[in-house]
Amino acid sequence: MEEPTSGPEPEAPAQAAPGDPTEPVEPKEPWQREGSGAVSTAGPAEPQPIGVGVTPTGEAAVDARLRRLADADHLPASEHLQVYEDVHRGLRDVLAGLDQHPGPPAPSSTTHDNRS
Repeated sequence: MEEPTSGPEPEAPAQAAPGDPTEPVEPKEPWQREGSGAVSTAGPAEPQPIGVGVTPTGEAAVDARLRRLADADHLPASEHLQVYEDVHRGLRDVLAGLDQHPGPPAPSSTTHDNRS
């Protein structure tokens, strides 16, 4: 058998009305949260160049692709991936081209003369 508890029942927390200015609102964006290490602003800042220099390699095709990375400095972060993928694809093509030899293909070393 349960014994009744003595004293008044605990009060339920008061529910704030939507839009009540006393109700704390959690910001949805990381740059709007306090203590996140970022400056709290109303929106994302304009794209800023990160100032990474590119050292020329001496290979014109590679240098052109590396210069393309600077295009990302003027784009929002959501569009950086397209630039990076384009540069990666171009560098991969240049590297694959190093494996190709100009001129006719070399004779296969597996050809045998079956004459006796």
